[in-house]
Amino acid sequence: MRYLPLTEADRTQMRDAIGVADIAALYADVPSELLLDRPLDLPRAKSEMEVERLLSAMAKRNLSAASAPFFIGAGAYRHHIPASVDHLIQRSEFLTSYTPYQPEISQGTLQYLFEFQTQVAMLNGMEIANASMYDGSTACAEAALMAHRITKRRKAILSGGLHPHYADVLRTISHFAGDEIVALAPDVRAREDITSAIDDSVSCVVVQTPDVFGNLRDLTSIAEACHRHGALLVAVFTEVVSLGLLKSPGEMGADIVVGEGQSLGNPLSFGGPYLGLLATRQSYLRQTPGRLIGETVDADGRRGYVTTLSAREQHIRRDKATSNICTNSNLCALAFSIHLSLLGEAGLRRLARANHASAIDLVDRLAGVAGVETLNESFFNEFTLRVPGDAARLVEAMAEQGVLAGVPVSRLLPDAGLDDLLIVASTEVDTAEDREAFVAAMRGAL
Repeated sequence: MRYLPLTEADRTQMRDAIGVADIAALYADVPSELLLDRPLDLPRAKSEMEVERLLSAMAKRNLSAASAPFFIGAGAYRHHIPASVDHLIQRSEFLTSYTPYQPEISQGTLQYLFEFQTQVAMLNGMEIANASMYDGSTACAEAALMAHRITKRRKAILSGGLHPHYADVLRTISHFAGDEIVALAPDVRAREDITSAIDDSVSCVVVQTPDVFGNLRDLTSIAEACHRHGALLVAVFTEVVSLGLLKSPGEMGADIVVGEGQSLGNPLSFGGPYLGLLATRQSYLRQTPGRLIGETVDADGRRGYVTTLSAREQHIRRDKATSNICTNSNLCALAFSIHLSLLGEAGLRRLARANHASAIDLVDRLAGVAGVETLNESFFNEFTLRVPGDAARLVEAMAEQGVLAGVPVSRLLPDAGLDDLLIVASTEVDTAEDREAFVAAMRGAL
């Protein structure tokens, strides 16, 4: 009865109150072929100590990012997080707070979200930013929907360098919204001709830089082509640290910028929770999804903060809502903001340079490995290798030598015929010894 406190008498009373004879009647509308007609394939009951031992043994089978040379990226990156970040976000006033519906008692939460928005807008060279989204992929999809509302068009063009997971999320949401998606072929060397695909029917073009293969892209000509046809450019990034070194998307003419903020303040954590970033122009303020925090003054003239805009489905009629995003990633956004505040502008630039230098050093070392080719002409901290044979098998062989080598392209694009490609990321946490271990393990595996 520890986890199931209701007695049979309680259940009978509830069934009588709603007018059903048994529990099965509650599932009458579910097709019978979807109902499980056997017990779950799970072990029988075990004691708490037995479960702890079992789960610990399973966890030990993982080769974790902290216990081996780590070169996995493709949308989630390992960076050093100052100890003060975790210490501060675990303060009870931050850790237990939820949604700042009552501004008079939520000034701390509202203030840090306001500062977070300022940081995101400045990083991206844009005028405004919202108070975060769930993650980079859903932010990307929301940006396309936002562009459709602004342009009154329903067609989005996806670059061949867009992260496949982001493209999948965008396709799913667009399918239910009845939108048209034109996805260009995977573009390993960033040589696709996007501008020729843009015409007066296009709502937005979605381009990632650095792209999923690590290529840096100058978005200026694409932005100009979009604007000639009344379309918007949605710029995407998965590695926010790159903004410390590269020209901002806003400077290149982007209209909406979205990305993943995990790299600052947030550990890998097996894929989440993360936080999506979204920044745009002031003129698109009322079409921005999620929520925006504003600065005001109270009745006594003192500075204060409020939720300025939150036109979500829970607050407004569904056809008027700008998003079905019900909340934001408050705690992850706070971690991001603290980390970025600790770095400052100069520190972020130094961090970005350290990342680029680490990747350059690894590429230089790999130049001496027979049969391995780096495909990128320019990159930040991530690049794509062509390797002899199956890249997925190579990754497994290198893991057996204690090196986590990267992401096989076949894992992201299983039907693209790119089985010999490997995406490798090298950040500031990789030492010269780690990079030499990567090269030695690759030689051994090949």
